[in-house]
Parts: sequence; structure tokens; C-alpha cells
Amino acid sequence: MSPAAAPTAPLGYYWGDDSHALERAATALGARVAGPGGEPLQRWRASAATTSAAHIGERIATGALFGGGTLAIVAEPLPLLRAKATRAELLGLLARVAPGNALVFLDPFERHPKRTAASPTGLDASRTALHDAIVAAGGDARGFAAPTEGAMARWIEDQGRERGLRLGRGAAQELAIRIGAFVREGDVNRQRQSQLAASELDKLALYRPGGEISREDVQALVSEAVPASTWALLDLIATRRTRDAADLLERVLDGTAEPVVVVQLHRRLRELIEVADLVANGTRANELPRLLKLHPFRAETLLRQAAAWTLPELEFALDGLLELDAAIKGAGRAMADERARRLAFTLWLAERVASR
Repeated sequence: MSPAAAPTAPLGYYWGDDSHALERAATALGARVAGPGGEPLQRWRASAATTSAAHIGERIATGALFGGGTLAIVAEPLPLLRAKATRAELLGLLARVAPGNALVFLDPFERHPKRTAASPTGLDASRTALHDAIVAAGGDARGFAAPTEGAMARWIEDQGRERGLRLGRGAAQELAIRIGAFVREGDVNRQRQSQLAASELDKLALYRPGGEISREDVQALVSEAVPASTWALLDLIATRRTRDAADLLERVLDGTAEPVVVVQLHRRLRELIEVADLVANGTRANELPRLLKLHPFRAETLLRQAAAWTLPELEFALDGLLELDAAIKGAGRAMADERARRLAFTLWLAERVASR
């Protein structure tokens, strides 16, 4: 943002799938309003689903007589933006923020909204109305996408420097891997990854005060985050850890539609077949990222997983998956019973995936 366009009003609207960044942005706005050496603003927080514009106005329309003002944080503002009347009432508050107070809207998304020609911010019409009103009033409006892969490793390095930590070679990337930043499957919720990384950095700082944090330190202290998501299941199946996969399968199927799981599994097996075929035809490992258009870490992971199979075994597993897909969708003899469908998944693991 250029200096001429720098926000001056005590207003903010922050959205995206990085909850840690949203909170930091709100804190930074409060610090700007307080000014250097000023009394910190007192936080007041509410969800738009359980408050009203009138109640918010009571908090921000009157300045404090003593001490710091109020930083009013309204989370998930959409319920107050849907209807025209409540939206107008909410937007009317922007001109009523008393000196020394600040008003911030935090809008967390499970996945960061994608920009389109119709919506440069990726926001829907109701949220765009709030965005435009904040900007017009001189406030700050920004989206925050959760960093992934190499971007998360760089973010961790930056956070380490802010804390005065010395991260050794590979430590930041190892931490990014362990919190799930290198996972590409679309069903992974990344909202808390930055917060998790920051917490782990604080823990590592206590472990090595004044010393260099090595990759081995990260491996020893930071547990791998394994959400109940298909990406964890995919990795277990790709490495043929069928017993662990069977345990996780039940949890995944409780929250994910069976056809979606099959599609995810199909994509992973196809990737493994492609890698195995390239290697069998003499492709060197360092050529895989370019040929497959993948991050080097991702290509290395697939190469390691493909090494657990032969090409005929991968094709056998894929054929069985296609039969499973047809069965759960009712082709031929329909599997209407949920228990029968889950048994079919388990049998596929035992007959088509398990090492012989």
C-alpha cells in the first residue's frame, strides 16, 4: 500500500484462512490507534451471530474518560450483512467510532476466497459492501491467505527472527512439514497452521534459549499434525500402512462423502503410477519436479511412496478402486447398506493395498 493510500481511520476489515494473521492485524490496528507510548486499547469481542449493530455502537460511540479506549472486534460479520436493513445499520457505525476507539471486523474462511474478474477480492456482494465502506472511510481492508510449503518455511524464519531465535539449516522447513503446510489436498483446514507454528517456535525458544535450533530439535519436540482428513489417509495408503489406514478410514468416512474419498485416492494412485513409470523409464529423481510440475518436496514424497510398490501392484490397486467406486455408486449390485460399503473399503485395503 502506498503512503498516500495508508489507512488513517480506526477501522479494519480482515478476511482469509490465516486466523493468526487476522488477529495480528487487529492488534496492529489497535496499537496504531493508541499511538506510540499510548495506553493500550481494551479489547471487546463479539460474534455477529450473537450481537447487533446497536450493541456494537454502545461500545465504540463514546470515548474513554480515563485510560485506553476500546478495540471492538466483531467476528464473522456476515449475519449482520445479509439483510439490507441490518447491513445499513452496521455500515452506519463506521462514522460513529469515537476518538481513541477502533472497530475491526475479522472474517475467517476455511479456505481463502479466490479472486475473480467480478470480485477482485474474492468476497461476495454482502462482504464487498463492508470492504468498500471501510476503504471509503479511510480504514484498512486486507485479505490474509495462509502460507503453504516454502512460503510457510519463510514465514517461520521471519517469525524466528522476530523472536531472536537462530534456526539452523532445514529447521524452518521441518517445522512447516510437521504442521502440515506441505500438504496439497484441498480438504485441509489451514486456519490454525500459523498459530500452531508460532506456538511451536515459542516452545523451541524455551528448549534452546540463546542457542541454534536444529532440524533434529524440531523433529524431537514437534509432533506431526495429523488432522482427520483424507490427506493423512492418502499418505498411509501410499506407504501401504494398511492397519493405520483402516483405523483412520472410519473417521474420514464419518465426515467425508465416500465418492470424494474415492476421487482423492484415485488421484494419489495415478500420481504414484506416473512417478513409478517415469523412474522405470530412466528418469532421474532431480528431473521429477520439472516434469511433473511439482514442488521438489512433493515430488520427493511421491518418489519415496512409489518405491513401496511395483507398477503391477499400483495398477492392481487402481483397478480395485474403480470397482469399489462402481459398487458404492450402485452399478451392478447396489451397496445401499453403509456397513457393507465400509466393509468394501476395508477389503480393498486388505486385498489391493497391503504388501504381499
